[in-house]
Amino acid sequence: MDITTLVKVLASAGLSYVIGSIPTAYIFGRLLKGLDIRQHGSGNVGATNAFRVLGKGPGTAVLILDIIKGIIPVVFVAGFLDASVTGRIIAAVAAVCGHNWTCFLNFKGGKGIATTLGVLIGLTVVIPQARIAVLLCVVVWTLAFLVSRIVSLSSLITAICLPVFMIFFVAPTSMIILSIVFCIFIVLRHRPNIHRLLSGQEPRVRLPWTK
Repeated sequence: MDITTLVKVLASAGLSYVIGSIPTAYIFGRLLKGLDIRQHGSGNVGATNAFRVLGKGPGTAVLILDIIKGIIPVVFVAGFLDASVTGRIIAAVAAVCGHNWTCFLNFKGGKGIATTLGVLIGLTVVIPQARIAVLLCVVVWTLAFLVSRIVSLSSLITAICLPVFMIFFVAPTSMIILSIVFCIFIVLRHRPNIHRLLSGQEPRVRLPWTK
């Protein structure tokens, strides 16, 4: 790798990290209700807690923006600075790390589900073999959530399925490795949720048709 390419890769990774670090749930909490979302609900700076604390409208906006935070680095930032598959994957990891460990909140961020989905969507633009795997992950998350009504459990099940789907549909080795990394990220970020799941204390989401 020559010095010019290295500079582009580092610039892409750095900018991707900063974009991923934008704490949308925290910003919405401050702007809409003048509160620190870290002091309410689960204390998490993510879309699920935004739904819980701020309501459906702001929660939906946070979810969409967190997904976009993953798409922009992979499709546009890396696409402009380093359009190689490796460059895009590095940007993807940097964006998710930014969301999980944001520099704007003392390196304490969300759990990375929405931003991970965003970077995976972005990567399918240039890696068609991964499209079915990503689509199936969305289906798995949806079905798991409708059955359990537990966001964390649905996310954990989907995280485990991600590398399995990538392997089954013969995605490039780089995508398989990336999916394993993301799976590990998600499991580690959900350790408190795992403890609550095992003790039967993890809250369920009330759906319109549930009592």
